[in-house]
Amino acid sequence: MKRILGITLTMMAATFQVQAQEYADLNYKFEKGQQFELEQKSRNETYMTVNEAQQRTTRDYNNIITIDVTEVNPGKSVLTFSYKDLKFNFNAKNTNIAVDAKGPASEEPFQEGLKQILKKPFTVEINSFGVINKIEGLDELLDNASVAFDKLKKDEQAAYKKLMKDQFGTEAFRSWLEQLLVMYPAHGIKSGTQWEESVPMRGGLIGSIDLYWSLQTWDSQTAKISGTSKIRTDKVQLLTLDDDIKATAEINGETQSNYLINRSSGLPSICVQNTELNGTYKYKVNKAKGIKKEILVPVKIITNASYKIKQMK
Repeated sequence: MKRILGITLTMMAATFQVQAQEYADLNYKFEKGQQFELEQKSRNETYMTVNEAQQRTTRDYNNIITIDVTEVNPGKSVLTFSYKDLKFNFNAKNTNIAVDAKGPASEEPFQEGLKQILKKPFTVEINSFGVINKIEGLDELLDNASVAFDKLKKDEQAAYKKLMKDQFGTEAFRSWLEQLLVMYPAHGIKSGTQWEESVPMRGGLIGSIDLYWSLQTWDSQTAKISGTSKIRTDKVQLLTLDDDIKATAEINGETQSNYLINRSSGLPSICVQNTELNGTYKYKVNKAKGIKKEILVPVKIITNASYKIKQMK
């Protein structure tokens, strides 16, 4: 009887162990003093057709950001970010800007503006599941950097400040980070499990982003996760576009993402993302801009991006 009971208990223990091994516990785990380096390479292309004339705007980013773990508390951590290298190209119908913040002196004001934010810290508080609680210090950093535009005309100052905020401000940074970092469920998951979250669109367009992730495979050190973001704008909310044009937007699309997760920290070692959005802007009447009636403007937005995060110490 004891022999049978012993065999039964052994089999039960083995079964529980196998069941436990089927589930991956994914979350963000940091230790104070750790440092990571994030490399971003991305290209955004926007196509609009205004009065049968196509307009194309491109934005290229090639940045390196250091991430220092400066505070660790139960359930949340404070990460200090700073730009180590910052290259940005912007090309639109009236503007061509090519900036290397670490490059030689240039007459381009935006270069001096971005140079001012190099190696300047700002903080991100994140919980253990990947929810960003707050970002502090970034907008103040950009406000201080705007002294680079003081010698420009008032309208030029306003245009440069808007460009900097739209590309690098808190809302733009948070939107980008929310799609880069996986938000993990509060329980262990098996291969094939899908989970989801929803966040608002930030910085520019107004609407919502529904985020879906699926665990593909995992082992003791890594996890492969695929992601899809369903993006849709609120078609009745009024926006202010470039050139101070007022419009509403009915734009929808999705982002496809693939992640290789480092399980020791929860951060993606590699992330590749591709986004395509399609829809229309509805320009409102603005006699000062020569818009005498509402105009429907077809728009297409394509973004291709890749990210690498490696632990430095």
